[in-house]
Amino acid sequence: MAVKVYNKLIRDKIPQIIKQANKEPYTYVATEDEVKPMLLQKLVEELEEFKATPNEEELADMLEVIDGIAHAFNLDMDKVLACKANKIQARGGFKERIILEKVIE
Repeated sequence: MAVKVYNKLIRDKIPQIIKQANKEPYTYVATEDEVKPMLLQKLVEELEEFKATPNEEELADMLEVIDGIAHAFNLDMDKVLACKANKIQARGGFKERIILEKVIE
């Protein structure tokens, strides 16, 4: 019997999916303090996956982790999206691909 160790945050239905594959998952529920750094670590993991394979599915994974971060840190996603809109209005976005090489003072 092989044992594969993960020690990482997973999506809510993964234990059920593992059981359906006739395997036995060992899990526990993270504390509020424990989940915050694990979510940040998960975001880095998902970013690396997106960098390797930039597609909609990988970007969706990043957005799901961001939603989890907002929940864990008690942040209001409506406020986050309003801040995003305000920053676009005031400073623009990134669609024009402008690179700042230097500023002469």
